Amino acid sequence: MSMHPQAATSGHDADIAAAAPAGLTGLNEAEAERRLARYGPNAVVGKNSRGLIDIIRDILREPMFLLLLAAAGLYLVLGDIGEGLFMTAGALVTIGLVVLQEARSERALAALRGLAEPSARVIRGGTERHVAAREIVPGDLVLVGEGERLPADGCLIAGDALTVDESALTGESVPVSKRPAAADADLAGDPEPGGDDTPYLFSGTLNVRGQGMVLVVRTGAATRLGRIGASLAAIEDEPTLLQKTTGALVARLGVLALGFCAIVAVAYGVLRDDWIGGALSGITLAIALLPEEFPMVLAIFMALGAFRLARHKVLVRRAAVIETLGAASFLCVDKTGTLTENRMVLTTVWRDGNAHDLRGGGRLSEAAVEALRTALLASAIRPVDPMDRAVRIAGMRVLPGSPSAEAPLRTYPLRPELLAFTQVWPDPGGGVLYAAKGAPEAIVRLCRMGEDKKAAMDRMVAGLASRGLRVLGVASARHDRDSASAPEDLAFSFEGLIGFADPVRADVPLAVAEAKRAGITVAMITGDYPATALEVARQAGIDASAGVLTGKEVAELDPEGLREQVRRVRVFARIMPEQKLALVEALKSSGAVVAMTGDGVNDAPALEAAHIGIAMGQRGTDVAREAADIVLLDDRFVSIIGGVRLGRRIFANLRKALTYVTAIHVPIAGLALLPILMGLPPILYPMHVILLELVIDPVCSLVFEGEPSERHAMEKPPRPATEPLFGTSQIVLGFVQGAVVLGAVFGVYAWALNAGIPETQARAAAFVALVLGNLVLAFADAAEPGTAVFDRRRLAFWGIGAGAAVIVTLVIYVPPLATILRVSPPSLSWLATALTIAVLAGGWFGLARRLRAVWAPRNEQRTMA
Repeated sequence: MSMHPQAATSGHDADIAAAAPAGLTGLNEAEAERRLARYGPNAVVGKNSRGLIDIIRDILREPMFLLLLAAAGLYLVLGDIGEGLFMTAGALVTIGLVVLQEARSERALAALRGLAEPSARVIRGGTERHVAAREIVPGDLVLVGEGERLPADGCLIAGDALTVDESALTGESVPVSKRPAAADADLAGDPEPGGDDTPYLFSGTLNVRGQGMVLVVRTGAATRLGRIGASLAAIEDEPTLLQKTTGALVARLGVLALGFCAIVAVAYGVLRDDWIGGALSGITLAIALLPEEFPMVLAIFMALGAFRLARHKVLVRRAAVIETLGAASFLCVDKTGTLTENRMVLTTVWRDGNAHDLRGGGRLSEAAVEALRTALLASAIRPVDPMDRAVRIAGMRVLPGSPSAEAPLRTYPLRPELLAFTQVWPDPGGGVLYAAKGAPEAIVRLCRMGEDKKAAMDRMVAGLASRGLRVLGVASARHDRDSASAPEDLAFSFEGLIGFADPVRADVPLAVAEAKRAGITVAMITGDYPATALEVARQAGIDASAGVLTGKEVAELDPEGLREQVRRVRVFARIMPEQKLALVEALKSSGAVVAMTGDGVNDAPALEAAHIGIAMGQRGTDVAREAADIVLLDDRFVSIIGGVRLGRRIFANLRKALTYVTAIHVPIAGLALLPILMGLPPILYPMHVILLELVIDPVCSLVFEGEPSERHAMEKPPRPATEPLFGTSQIVLGFVQGAVVLGAVFGVYAWALNAGIPETQARAAAFVALVLGNLVLAFADAAEPGTAVFDRRRLAFWGIGAGAAVIVTLVIYVPPLATILRVSPPSLSWLATALTIAVLAGGWFGLARRLRAVWAPRNEQRTMA
């Protein structure tokens, strides 16, 4: 994936010169492909997926599989050759199953890494397009905006003065300024990072402020970042807290299992004078006690769960958030692009008391034309913001000969204290023209407007906003030269108001209604005008009965007052990004599990503070994405609700799987130990445990992971945030379920021996009961009431069940296999008895759940009556 630095630096000066900004059209696709083949992908050495050999090596380090191989070797050396070969084959098949499941997880993780790879905006063939960052080549023209990371080393050749955080390379926390290169600048030099007032930019550094165009000079391993071997695109797969906890539990149980193994082996050898049998019995008990499925189940669920979420356009950056998704109780969302289509259309221009509808095709007054022309001059040349795009589209249609690609003399970006964007242009009449566009209150301030004019404008703003329009003001100022240090230094002339329509997405009202049924409160946080926010909230189905809380009111409230307001208000308008953090903290202190969306640089603290930070994948900045737990690949609200739904399913199925793993080890361990303590012939030998593992491992991962969600999962309130995934109640339930199966199977065995049937037939009956009991228990734990028994998503379960039935039948009725496993066919009556008892022992929990699901609504109705 990497390339030699010398290959990237030698002989490419001509390539850079060929891309010099003569027209700023960039490379064509053919030339870009040629350079990609020459210099290699723009990627540094990252973390590779585990290969098949690595997976097998990791698996063979697990105590469970070491014990299996030890038992097989012991049989080969000291026991019957047939038993030894059977044990070896069984161990290899068991390991093979786990390898297949681990490989499936690795494929899912590899797909997630592909989705998480960054992209960049480039100019190729004169048009702007998004490409994967790894496809950028020397000579490309890259557009960089506020909050974005630089994808390669290069030179700033056009745009604003940037403020760049280069601490990733220099360790200095203070950002440095970057200015467009002079005409005679050395574009292909090799400067050091950390320079102030230079045009040189470096891969991996963060653009804090401003926007511009960068000529790429070096890519991949030739960049400064590539030379020190850093990798920003790799997905971190560090174990979660839950995985670490269960790993420690398995380690403790492993020590306990080895202790029991030694005790049983010694007791067996002393009491029965059979040391080989004692060693085999001890190994059998150790295998039975080790819940090695815990880490496997967690790893597979986390990997496949994240992959399932990604298929629903929800990219999980931190695996632990999958557990939190099901507990989300308060969802704070942006308006533009999340609830709405983010498809701004300039529909209205207001000037001198007259509103002009641009959709009607009628002739505009000269005043309206001038307002539109000023708005166009106050919009970015290569717009990213939807409103700037809408202004440019309308301006090009209505104003022939309007400015297109000329660069302004200067830009004044939005500031928290002045929400207006200003650009300075040469004035055809001499001097310069300042064109400003922004929040109406900011334009009022720039125009130093009197109370009468301000009141008339406020009435019109309220009227437009009440129709769901986003309203901006437009103003201009002329001066003999560009000398103002800030726009506030000049007296602007008011040019008018412009209104934008951004319709609510068609699927949002249904998704909001689903969230309400699921007990999730939805709130809208926007920087828009309060009346617009209320109208959009009503259209989306968000509760607007308590009115709107503005950013100014938030700033005036103390923490207790803010907590009181967020308990009832669901619409927040004119909110500054920094105030989102205060809202998150207020909600958290009131006991809510908060999910917060954001896309800007200043949203990062709120995303970090929220229980679930959700960044926008399409319009979000790199800073927001890095601070978030989840990235929405399509920026749609319905994807959030789909993620919560899937998160609840993953949580419920994972809890069931861990409970089942606990339950199945109780009868296996008990059946290995009880006969020794009671002086009965052994029920289980290591080969029996291997056969059980062939059933248990795929059931734990494939069956439970693929189990469909409960039909009414999104009609229940979120689980309490303090409720653990696998706590005392689940452990107790697992032990109770396992104890019932243990009592039933051991009862069948003891009953059969007391009835005088041979030991091999009693063992066969007990083994059949144990296999079927485990399968029935798995179905009872996994299947939710209200879902079809033969749901197509349960094909894995029925396939495993059919396979288990075939294996058990062969083991009992094929004499060579029966001899190896020390069983013989029981009579039909005893077989029927064992099957009946197994179904009852494994299925009682499922029957209880089904009865509870039937009777609970009836009891509710009686109580209400």
